[in-house]
Amino acid sequence: MSFPHLLAPLDLGFTTLKNRVLMGSMHTGLEEEKGGFEKLAAFYRERAAGGVGLIVTGGISPNLRGRLAPNATQLSFPWQVGRHRIVTDAVHEAGGKICMQILHAGRYGYHPFSLAPSAIKSPITPFKPGAMSNRQVRGTIKDYASSAKLAKKAGYDGVEVMGSEGYLINQFICERTNKRTDDWGGSFEKRIRFPLEIVRAIRAEVGSDFIIIFRLSMIDLVEDGSSWEEVVALAKALETAGVSIINTGIGWHEARVPTIATSVPRAGFAWVTERLKKEVSVPLVATNRINTPEIAEQVLSSGQADMVSMARPFLADPEFVNKAAANQSALINTCIGCNQACLDHTFKMQRATCLVNPRACYETEITFHPTQSPKRIAVMGAGPAGMAFSVYAAGRGHKVVLFEAKTEVGGQFNLARKIPGKEEFNETIRYFNEQMQQTGVELRLNTRLDASVLCAEHFDEVVIASGVVPRALDLPGFDSPKVVTYQQVLNGEVEVGDKVALIGAGGIGFDMAHFLGEKQSTTLDPKRWRAQWGIDESYANRGGLATPVKEATERTIYLLQRKTTPMGKGLGKTTGWIHRAVAKMHGVVQMTGVSYERFDEKGLHIRVGDDAQVLDVDTVVLCAGQESNRVLLSEMEGTGKPVHLIGGVDVAAELDAKRAIRQGAELAMRI
Repeated sequence: MSFPHLLAPLDLGFTTLKNRVLMGSMHTGLEEEKGGFEKLAAFYRERAAGGVGLIVTGGISPNLRGRLAPNATQLSFPWQVGRHRIVTDAVHEAGGKICMQILHAGRYGYHPFSLAPSAIKSPITPFKPGAMSNRQVRGTIKDYASSAKLAKKAGYDGVEVMGSEGYLINQFICERTNKRTDDWGGSFEKRIRFPLEIVRAIRAEVGSDFIIIFRLSMIDLVEDGSSWEEVVALAKALETAGVSIINTGIGWHEARVPTIATSVPRAGFAWVTERLKKEVSVPLVATNRINTPEIAEQVLSSGQADMVSMARPFLADPEFVNKAAANQSALINTCIGCNQACLDHTFKMQRATCLVNPRACYETEITFHPTQSPKRIAVMGAGPAGMAFSVYAAGRGHKVVLFEAKTEVGGQFNLARKIPGKEEFNETIRYFNEQMQQTGVELRLNTRLDASVLCAEHFDEVVIASGVVPRALDLPGFDSPKVVTYQQVLNGEVEVGDKVALIGAGGIGFDMAHFLGEKQSTTLDPKRWRAQWGIDESYANRGGLATPVKEATERTIYLLQRKTTPMGKGLGKTTGWIHRAVAKMHGVVQMTGVSYERFDEKGLHIRVGDDAQVLDVDTVVLCAGQESNRVLLSEMEGTGKPVHLIGGVDVAAELDAKRAIRQGAELAMRI
């Protein structure tokens, strides 16, 4: 067995989990859609059939006030049980087990009816919560127990009590948000009374043969968070109160420390679970940025945890566990931690999916049935769009020949993977390479597709996925060898000086600032990464925070944009703040409302409003967007063959692999 610890069963006494893999909680948005529970059932069914030991659903509120949003789902009434039964039946039919997460948003509720221990507004929501009365506190405890009882009636194997990430229970636990002076606040013993009474009430309602997971915030990463001694004391009290498993929670949503983004080192927080493992005997789950069976096995075999939680990796590949068990980990579609289609969608109230797997949460809508009319299809360009189409179309039975003018596949991903903190993008290239071999895609590197080849080899249709080229600026002096594109820099084709101006402050501009400002990636050096973000592994301070260690930056970097809007406004919903923080760490000078005039021996001449300036720089890097690479489009259309455009060649907006891969999948489904 390749992964003996990962695949070992876990005996909970009254039930046994078939392996040590927990599919962590993710809110998909299907919970609120019309007919969404049927789609949710298909989503979970695939993951259960894929071998997951235990699934945890997205957060379900125990009452109206606890909803994350006005239309969010709750389980409070018997009439709501039926739709949950659709999900549990699907999971059980596939041989899996599933727990429902009970989540009360507290002050994170995105509505004016939110309640919290104290009337203190969250920095990430617009509404100030009301302070719970004693009666409301007791009523909420009963609502948790009632919701758990209904969950058991609906067929769930257990519940997870969300006690971390800064939600209601976490708000009661910490002095930061609990300023009460009654029996529910003040001393630590009074502040933890709320979670303990919830667990006791649930256990009394569901009996001894029902899984209760408690998601415990093991490191808050906010000021005035819990101390390590308090985390340990609460964990021991929860064990006594009757929890079956303690799951690790890392950081509040308002914390200014990355916890799950791609720049976080793999298993970067397993050390805190390991530290608690010495204090309790109840099974502990390690979580955050565990995305391969090798990393999961390492966490378990080293004794850091009893289980591992992986949420987004099961968006990326529902067959993760089965592939690991078959010693085929190279065939796993690895989560790259980008957040672009999952968390970014969730926080924009959209249905979640996955950049590298557009079928995620669309299992009933994106299907790849064997074709009844196999075609010979030429694909031009082996970037994300071209690779995705080729794999999905070949998997359906089409004969696909993929042409790539360069020496390797990957397109823009070959550039992205060179940015510090984006090393995971290598995994997507590896996955598609493996899948092309599995599905029989004929790959021709160093080969340009032209009309003569298209006709001579009798292709039925052609798919153009030739991507984008950097947008040039026609300004005086911009023909200088010191004015270069971001592609030239990342490909190592040019030397970059010590004083650099980056024109364009979208995602590419921020990536270039990071690339030029950080000599070696901290993502690959967990201790440096923790020091950079001020994470105290000794846990001497509350919340596990320390003073961040600033590393010297050798270059002077200017990041410039024409727009007067705040810098980085168009970056990812959940990761944009990280990019802005990294730019600040590297001392990047950010300027908005900039007009570009010329470049000469004095530097880059610009104007900000009425103020003319000359930036003393020796290199200008163009990051000002892209244009579709449509060089051969008219030639291809002239052959009379059906021509399809996907990816950047179709729409050259900001680099958008999410749209490119999805377009490839949808075309492959239709063709």
